[in-house]
Amino acid sequence: MYGSTNLTEQDAKNMNDTSGEDSDKLEKFESRISNGEKIEPRDWMPTEYRKQLIRMIEQHAHSEIVGALPEGTWITRAPNFRRKLALIAKVQDEIGHGQLLYSAAETLGKTREQMLDDLLNGKSKYSNVFNYPAKTWADIAVIGFLVDGAAIVNQIINSKGSYGPYCRALERICYEESFHLKQGHDNVVYLATGTKHQREILQDAINRWYRPLLHFFGPTDKQSAHSEKLMKWKIKLASNDEMRNQFLDQYVPKIWELDITFPDKNLKKNNDGIWEFSDPDWAEFKRVINGDGPCNAERIAVRKFVEDSGRWVRQALMSPEEKYVIPLA
Repeated sequence: MYGSTNLTEQDAKNMNDTSGEDSDKLEKFESRISNGEKIEPRDWMPTEYRKQLIRMIEQHAHSEIVGALPEGTWITRAPNFRRKLALIAKVQDEIGHGQLLYSAAETLGKTREQMLDDLLNGKSKYSNVFNYPAKTWADIAVIGFLVDGAAIVNQIINSKGSYGPYCRALERICYEESFHLKQGHDNVVYLATGTKHQREILQDAINRWYRPLLHFFGPTDKQSAHSEKLMKWKIKLASNDEMRNQFLDQYVPKIWELDITFPDKNLKKNNDGIWEFSDPDWAEFKRVINGDGPCNAERIAVRKFVEDSGRWVRQALMSPEEKYVIPLA
C-alpha cells in the first residue's frame, strides 16, 4: 500500500559522501543505473545505496503491516456481507505485501527479525497516515480510495527504480492495489450518493483525513533534506512535491464531482498546473512521526502483542541447526 522515504540532513550528507568507495566500481555502478539496468542482490553497490534501500523498503513493509490494523478492526462491523468479504481479502493482501517487502529488504542483508525489532523499539518508522483512527465505515472508504490512491502514485513511480527485487515486488503490489482502489472508489461513490447521514459521515471522514493525506508524501521539497545521489541512483524517482501534486491532480476532481468538499478554502490549481493549499501543519507531521500521534502507541502495542504471542510458534518451527540463507527476491 505505502512506501516513501524522507531523508534527514545526516542521511543526505552520507549519500553524497562516497569517498570511501572504490572509484572504478562506483563509476560502473552509476553507469549501469544511468543505462536503465537493474541492480541485483549479488551485485556490487555503495554502502549508502544499500543503507537507504533497506531504510525505504523496511519502512514500506512496516506500513503495509501496520496499515492493515485500522481496516482490520472494521471486518466484524462491515455494513453487509459483500463489504465484509472484500475487506477481508484486502487486509490479507496488505499483510502479504508486507511479507513480500520484508523478503526484498532481506536480500540487502538485514533480517526480518532485526526489522521487526527496530519497528517495536521505534528505530524504524512507518507511514504517518496510519497513526489516525478509523472512526466510521466512511473512514474505510476514504482509506481504500484516497490513501491507497496516494500509495499507488508513489509505488508506480518507484517501480521504475534501480533495485530489481524492490521493483518486482512493487509491480505485483500495484496490480493488487488497483483492485483495492476500485473497491474504495465504489465505497466512496455509494456513500456520496446515499442518505443524508451517509454523505455526512463521508464528508467528516474526508475532513479528518485531508491533512494526513498531504503529510503522506513527506515535507515540502524546501523542508526535505534533498540528495542528488538519491535521485541519481534511482532510489527515489520523484520529489515529495511532485508526487503530492500528481495525487491532488488525480483525486481532487473525483471528490469534487461527487459534490463533496475538502476542508481547505485555498485548495486550487494555479495557471502553472500546480496545486496550492493551506499549510497542513507540518508541526503535527513531526509530532506524529516522532511517536506522538493519536494512535502511535496503540499501533505499536498491537504489533508487540502479536510478536510476543507468536514467538513460541516461530521458535518451535526453527531447529537449532538451521542456517539462515538470504533469499534472492
